[in-house]
Amino acid sequence: MKRLCVLLLYAIFYVACYSNAGYAQHRSADEPFSMALTGDSIITRKLSVYDEPEFLQLIDIVRSADIAFTNLEMLFHDYEPYPMAESGGTWMRGAPELVGELKWAGFDLVSRANNHSGDYGTLGLQLTTKYVEEAGLVHAGVGMSLAEAREAKFLETAKARVALISISSSFANHMRAGRSRDDVPARPGLNPLRYKTTYVLPETMYSTIEQAGESLGEFTDQDGVPRGREDDAPGEMSLFGSNFATGDEAGIRRVANENDVVEISAVVNNASRLADFTIVTMHSHEYDRRRDASPEFLEKFARSMIEAGADVFVGHGPHTLRGIEIFRGKPILYSLGDFLFQNETLDRLPADNYVRYELDGDQHVADFNDVRYAEDSKGFPTVPGIWEAVVAVPTFNDRNLTELALYPIDLGFGRSRQVRGRPLLANPELGEKIIGALQRLSGQYGTEIVMRRGVGYVQLENGK
Repeated sequence: MKRLCVLLLYAIFYVACYSNAGYAQHRSADEPFSMALTGDSIITRKLSVYDEPEFLQLIDIVRSADIAFTNLEMLFHDYEPYPMAESGGTWMRGAPELVGELKWAGFDLVSRANNHSGDYGTLGLQLTTKYVEEAGLVHAGVGMSLAEAREAKFLETAKARVALISISSSFANHMRAGRSRDDVPARPGLNPLRYKTTYVLPETMYSTIEQAGESLGEFTDQDGVPRGREDDAPGEMSLFGSNFATGDEAGIRRVANENDVVEISAVVNNASRLADFTIVTMHSHEYDRRRDASPEFLEKFARSMIEAGADVFVGHGPHTLRGIEIFRGKPILYSLGDFLFQNETLDRLPADNYVRYELDGDQHVADFNDVRYAEDSKGFPTVPGIWEAVVAVPTFNDRNLTELALYPIDLGFGRSRQVRGRPLLANPELGEKIIGALQRLSGQYGTEIVMRRGVGYVQLENGK
């Protein structure tokens, strides 16, 4: 009798769970899936204490998406590690409890590969990993070896499984992760996309530099023996640690490292077959004459990531907006600007930062800021575009992009340094300016953006 009851209960459970009405394991293909995507987050102050309506409405946008992403351009520790001799510009560090503020704001995924990943060496990287994981954030882009830094990380949600691959083309060389041959440990670090830079010059300018090299003995070794130039193609030379080539017009040519592209593409392709959505994100400071212009190598790389299987490409790094391209039906967001830019309220800075500006032991972070930005008369504080950005919210149905909304945000241009750097939804006037800039920057890619009720929308083939 007892066995009969057990079988009866099992039958009831089976009918309830696996009938057409109750079977919930299979995800519905036509169920919308949304992402809140942001740019750089440099966080040094709490977020959860603020209650302006424009701030809370923005936080609600982030939280309301099925998943939310930001680039974590920050290290977390209590100054256990020492600063490296070279940083990403300054040495970024935040209090460990600030990781929880990102979780409070609604973020699920963070990228870690950027020019500050190695500011405090391997220990700084490891401690940041510890605090990020304790907060429950999925992160990618760094590791104890190149293979680990390259690999995708996955977020499980009720609606979809999401893969994240994080890459940086901007970094101090010591930050680049390496391989092991089993006899020497691998180098911890970030997932790099290396590239070769060639300065293209008209013949007259090229010849002048070549003559300068000859006059300084750069084409002979220390014993005066001519240095072999067999590796130099006609009209090209390596000199002063740089590459030069002749051309009709002056310009800078960057070509991505082929091995890096192949390896990263393989990771993306693998992830795309293990997840419902694959996000590839890259940190890149490189530009084409202007901060808001994407270099050609970045454009080619982004498209190759879509070809490899990515559903979204998210760029960040130049601290300003760049254009949006829809490639094979997938969004490429070349730069979303900043989401949090609190780089002026760091608690401490290494001696190297002070020495650079000839500051002594009685001067501190505020003094460093005053000198670096000349009392807010140069640098970041004077550039409005640094403090204007968007939160991009793509929505998918059955992996097809059906909407791409752009919410303009205001990070407080012109406000005091203890205030600026935290985002609010932009007012109508500023919002129109921000979306207008995106319209101009995206036009070169054939992307049309319209504005409705303060929000920008990319015009897609489905008409939305």
